[in-house]
Order: sequence, then C-alpha cells, then structure tokens
Amino acid sequence: MRCTGWFRMACVGCLLSILCLSNGALAEGKKVYTLQGCVKEALANNWKLKAKKEQIDQAEYVKNQARADFLPKLSTSYGYKRYGMNQEVFFTGLGGPVEIGSQNNYRWRGTVTQPLFTGFAILSAYRLSELGIDQSQLEVQTQELDLALRAKAAYFNILTADMAVETAEKAAEALEGHAEVARNFYKVGMIPINDLLESEVNASNSKHDLTSTRNEARLARSNFNAVLSRPVNAEVEVEEISVHNPEKGKFQEYVEIAFKNRPEMKLMDVNLLQTDQQIRLSRSKFYPEVVFTWDYIKEGDTASVSGGEFHQASNWEATVGLEWTFWEWGKTYYNVKQQQSVKNEVLKTKMELEEQIQLQIKDAVLDLKTAEENIPITRKAVEQGEENLRVSQERYKAQVSTSTEVLDAQRYLTRARVNHFSALFDYHLARARLFRAMGTY
Repeated sequence: MRCTGWFRMACVGCLLSILCLSNGALAEGKKVYTLQGCVKEALANNWKLKAKKEQIDQAEYVKNQARADFLPKLSTSYGYKRYGMNQEVFFTGLGGPVEIGSQNNYRWRGTVTQPLFTGFAILSAYRLSELGIDQSQLEVQTQELDLALRAKAAYFNILTADMAVETAEKAAEALEGHAEVARNFYKVGMIPINDLLESEVNASNSKHDLTSTRNEARLARSNFNAVLSRPVNAEVEVEEISVHNPEKGKFQEYVEIAFKNRPEMKLMDVNLLQTDQQIRLSRSKFYPEVVFTWDYIKEGDTASVSGGEFHQASNWEATVGLEWTFWEWGKTYYNVKQQQSVKNEVLKTKMELEEQIQLQIKDAVLDLKTAEENIPITRKAVEQGEENLRVSQERYKAQVSTSTEVLDAQRYLTRARVNHFSALFDYHLARARLFRAMGTY
C-alpha cells in the first residue's frame, strides 16, 4: 500500500509538471506586442528594409573601385607576328639583300601605368563614391522612418478592429436581447408582428456586421504580420492603449526639429555636395592628363621570347606622356553648365521639401488637436448613449415606447462607441505621423 501511494504521488507530480510545461509553452508561444516592440521587430525583420540596406554595401564597393584609380595599374600582353617573307632591305652598292628581321616574331610586355594628373577627375570620382555611401545610409534612415510609421499604423489598426469587434458584439448581444423581449411580447399579443420582425431583422443584421468586423480584425493582423515579415496567419495580440498624453510642443519647435533631424533634408545637402563634385569632374576636361608608363619587354623568334639573331632578350622603357583635348566646340563648357543647372535644381527642390515638411507637421498637429478635442466629447457621448439605451429598454418593457425607439438608441450608442475609439486611435496615429514628420519614431 505504501508503494502504491508513492507511485500515485509520483504520477500526480509528473502530470502537474507536464501541465505546467504545456501552459508555459503556450504562454511562451503567445506573444503580446507593445507599440515600441512591434516597431523594433519591424526594423529588425522587414525584408524590404533589409534589401535597402544592401545598397550601403554596394556603395562601399563603388568606393573601393574609385580608390583603385589612385594606384598604379599592372597589365600584360603576349603576341605573335609572322611576316609573309623574310625582312630584307637593299642597299646601293651591295650585291644582294640584307636580312634585318625574322619571319617569326614573339613579344611579351608587362606594363605599369600610373596617372600623375587628371584634372582632379580621380579625386572627384572618389569623393562622389564617398557621398554615395552617405546617400545610401540616409535613404535607409528614411525607409526606417516610413517603416516605423507603417508598423504603428498596423498596430493601431488592430486595436481599432478589436474595438470594432467588441462594439459589434455588444450591439449583437443587446439586439438579440431586445428581439427576445419582442418575441415574448408577441406571444402574449402585446405587439404586432411588424415590431417582432423589425427586432429580429436588426438582430440578424448585427450578427452579419459582427462577422464582417471579425474578418476585418483578422485582415488587420495579417497586414501587421506582413509589415513585421512574420507568417501571414500567425496569431497576434497587442497591448491596449487607452490613455493619451497631450503634446505640449509648438509648431515652430516641431519645424526646427524636423529641419535638423529629417534624413531627407540631410540627403538634400549630400546631393548638393554631389553636384559640386560633378561640376569639378566636368571641369577636369579643361586640363591635360599626365600619365607615367613603365614597360618591360621580352622578344624572340620562338615562343619562349628568349631573344634571337634580330631580337633583344629583354628591354624596358619609361614614358611620361601628356594628352590634352583642348577644343571640342564647347562640349566641356556646356557639360559644366549642365551640372550647375542640376545644382540649382537641387537647391529649389530643397526649398520645396522645406515647405512640404512644414505642411506635414501642420497637418499632423491639426489632426492631433482635433482628435484630442474629440476624445472627451465622444467619451461623454458613449455615456449618454448607454443611458439612453437603458432608459429606452425600460420604457419598451413597460410598453410606453416602441421597438423603433430601442433600435435607434442602440444605433446611436454603436455610432458613439465607434466615434470614441476612432478619436482615440486617430490621436495616436496623428502623434505617430507628427514624429515621422520630425524625423523620429
């Protein structure tokens, strides 16, 4: 008996352990996202952002290519030339031709080429490649800000959809309860058939609306998963946000922060520096190019290029050469003017961007203010709608009002609830858009 008791206790302990482990695994598998957590995961996992980051590596490789132009280049060539007849010359006074070369000629050449002066073209190209890295990094930062806003919007869409489901469930429950009261009244002959049918139709419609809102909630979760590069059908739970903290900043402060932080503004500055280097690169054609070349040459009348009767086994030569195209009918001049026009275009685009940023901030601030003012108004409307529905239901039960009054009260309450959570999440979305406009998240 004692052994049996210990055995039972051991079995119970094992079962409890298994249940605890199972519950722990389930709790572990069900992740609840916070707003900042979803942004962090989106920035870490989003495939589109990862693809964009590849452009930084590409710009680094371009820079390495441009740096190679400063260094000497090594090249080699090997050739074979055969003449149709012996290479001979005739001299007056000599009885016959004099042989001066062989029919078979082999040559191998190794060359070192070092540019000495290119009109600053190589330096400008290298500087452009460095600015290309800055440009790629700023473009990635811009996409990160856009992605963070998308992640926040997807988060708020889930909360909005869940609130819509909750509101639809309450409406369906209330309308079904009203339909049940109407059935009882109809059975005892207190109301006509039309009142009953109206109640049942509205109850059925509320169930249809509930199904639609639940599907919209599922779609909101799928969109959320897509932004975070998760499986589309993965389960998602998000932390509720029921409070809002009013923003205390001023419009001009927001604008100054945006001008300082926005990567798009910094990108305009990089583009201006790029146009300066493009102008310098175009002007390099006004100058001559100076190149130093050193060649090591081996010749012979056999493939081993080891010399011969008419060939030296090896030789070398060094050359400093100058090349200058000094007249092209204004081609270089107009190329410079083109690049200067590009710079003017960038300057004007930057001014336009400043106006767009101010407009984005103004839009977000106004939306923020509107939602902030609507939150207490819509909250009060919900309280009034709930009281109105309660009174209407009591009046209907006492048969001093019609079914239409109850249905209208329920419809008003549903609209008030939708307006309230819409105002709440509109506020949070407007706040997220304001942060994006200021260049942060």
